[in-house]
Amino acid sequence: MGSAQISLIVPTLNEGENLPLLVPKIADALAGRAYEILIIDDSSRDNTPAICQLLSQEYPLKLIERDQPKDGLSGAVLHGMSLASGEYLIVMDADLQHPPERLPSLLAPLENQQADFVLGSRYISGGQMAERFSARRRVLSKVATLLARPIIGQVHDPMSGFFALRRSAYQQGKRLTPLGYKIGLELMCKCPVERIQEIPIFFGARVHGQSKLTFREQFRYLEHLSRLYDFCYPRFSPVLKFLIVIFLSWLAAAIVYAGFVLRGMPLLAALIISYPLVILVTAAFHLRYCRTQREFLIAVHPWRDFFLISAVEFAVCAGVAAWLTARLPDAGSGEVFLISLTAAAVARYALRKELLLDIRGLRRETRADELR
Repeated sequence: MGSAQISLIVPTLNEGENLPLLVPKIADALAGRAYEILIIDDSSRDNTPAICQLLSQEYPLKLIERDQPKDGLSGAVLHGMSLASGEYLIVMDADLQHPPERLPSLLAPLENQQADFVLGSRYISGGQMAERFSARRRVLSKVATLLARPIIGQVHDPMSGFFALRRSAYQQGKRLTPLGYKIGLELMCKCPVERIQEIPIFFGARVHGQSKLTFREQFRYLEHLSRLYDFCYPRFSPVLKFLIVIFLSWLAAAIVYAGFVLRGMPLLAALIISYPLVILVTAAFHLRYCRTQREFLIAVHPWRDFFLISAVEFAVCAGVAAWLTARLPDAGSGEVFLISLTAAAVARYALRKELLLDIRGLRRETRADELR
């Protein structure tokens, strides 16, 4: 297996019934080629280990069991790539939805120096699917593809999961930190793959087992996109996220503020009572940020810094509102709200930039994961 030219990385979780069908098809497609099949198993509870042992007696197959799986399917794929010996790396699922007979076509653009990354696509001319997605899933798929366009360009099916690249390109990848199932996106963004080519495939129906695509994985896809936007647009992305949080938090506070003002409450009191909603909405986003980015946080004490910033911005908001209502008694409720919250937002942005909290694109230090 050490002399293989092609390494196939197949992540598995309870796919024992599919492997005896998949492996012979791979062997037929790559007949006469030096290849290895790396089964990266995440603690399957079925007969996957026993099936792999039997298959390894006839085919160049190696089972790699991860006793403590990390980062799901994407982590399994990266683990397999780190152990692969082939010049070309191919990733495919074990459920027979990716057609093994298309492996030569997947490799050809790489071997002919026509592409750096080749992707099997359901959505280009010649591509087909055995199962028809529901209207909801079709919409979700299109939205997911559109959200990925700014970071990968005009790729039609970035989520197919059936792709190939050179091992040298993988080894030059920067800050590979996958999340969920969409490892292809990670590699397209973070490896030196300027030429991406799609080939049409027939995306088959699953033969055995159950799909791993859950609502939780769909949500993790959005989190993964967030990381990739940070990587591809290190200055613009964090600022855009900051503005989104500002908009949503201001909207919540504005609703409460307007209700108090309409009931005749003084503007200063209405603003002081409603502003904690801004902090509360921001705290919800900060909690999610700390959970999903905990391995890459620069701030040593992110929550201590958050409460410090919140106290300062609340003081700024209240101070500006007090000054406006005292010096400009004819100021409208909208003016007091917008001017006071804008001053608080400026204070928040300045402090977060200074404390390296959340404004990752403006950091002054190198993160630990960038030292690899």
